[in-house]
Amino acid sequence: MKKNMTSKERVMNALNGLPVDRTPVSNPTSVATVELMDLVGAPFPDACRNPELNAQLAATGYTELGFDSIAPYFSIIQESSALGCEMQWEQKDNWPTVRMSNPIWKSINDIQIPPNFLDHPDNLAIINSIKILKRQFGNEVAIIGKTMGPWTLAYHVFGVETFLLLSIDDPKMTMECLIKLKEISNLFGQAQIDAGADILTYPDHATGDLVSGEYYKKFLLEIHQEAAEELNVPLILHICGHTLDRLDYISENNMAAFHFDSRNDPLKAMEIANNRIKLVGNINNPVTLYSKNTEDVKIEVEKCLEAGVQLIAPECAIPLATKLENLLEIPKTVKEWTIRNNG
Repeated sequence: MKKNMTSKERVMNALNGLPVDRTPVSNPTSVATVELMDLVGAPFPDACRNPELNAQLAATGYTELGFDSIAPYFSIIQESSALGCEMQWEQKDNWPTVRMSNPIWKSINDIQIPPNFLDHPDNLAIINSIKILKRQFGNEVAIIGKTMGPWTLAYHVFGVETFLLLSIDDPKMTMECLIKLKEISNLFGQAQIDAGADILTYPDHATGDLVSGEYYKKFLLEIHQEAAEELNVPLILHICGHTLDRLDYISENNMAAFHFDSRNDPLKAMEIANNRIKLVGNINNPVTLYSKNTEDVKIEVEKCLEAGVQLIAPECAIPLATKLENLLEIPKTVKEWTIRNNG
């Protein structure tokens, strides 16, 4: 076991299967809260759209919470805004969303990347925030960018119901749409890498609530393998919901890790992954972190550690009213568990 690693070294080693001084505590999605927004004067929606405020809020995951990574992309809608989707930006106690009742595209022929896509203010907010964070922290902490996968983008630009019906009625056309949409994922992902991102979260919401595990193999496995080859940093796939039925396929996608939901038992997930892909997770958000106490958080963190989960994290973007003491308990428990088990 190595000693006295930086946070970045700890995260990068864990993702690459190398020795670590302790299990890293990471946040592949978001640990922003209203309390942290107030602390640094960076509220939603401004912190989603202004690079300086974005960087200030993102940094608190490391400076205030003690996590080993910083994730400046808090939501899942920056690309969709830049593509022209109708947005609802909300206020500091609500997440910004895409208004999918009025989709911008109807067919594959509508898919196009605007010439100013990367220069759109909502994309620049993330790209420039990463540059700020890289200047501020250098190689001290892992900076995790995020680029939406094609399945998620399809929901936003076509509408969830429309796209799911297309996947049933015309699988060939569905695949062609996903291949074209992946160009958007790669373009925004590469821009973040160029800005200084060490890792990319790759959310692609083919969830167990909406599609079968076979859908992942049929539509996304090969696309994700290509993304892992084309984007030259470790990728962390994120899919919410029940995913044990598709984890065997996910484990073959050549990405570095899978960020998984609390609805999946960590020990079972580790058995299925079988060292083919690292796991990140899976502390429950809506119940444990939001409404329970630190002892409950400790129990879940230790369950993940005992299972061998390689990076400990909340299962997804946390509720904005989450109590800071529950978030602080995550790295505290990891450190205490490490001392107790390694002397």
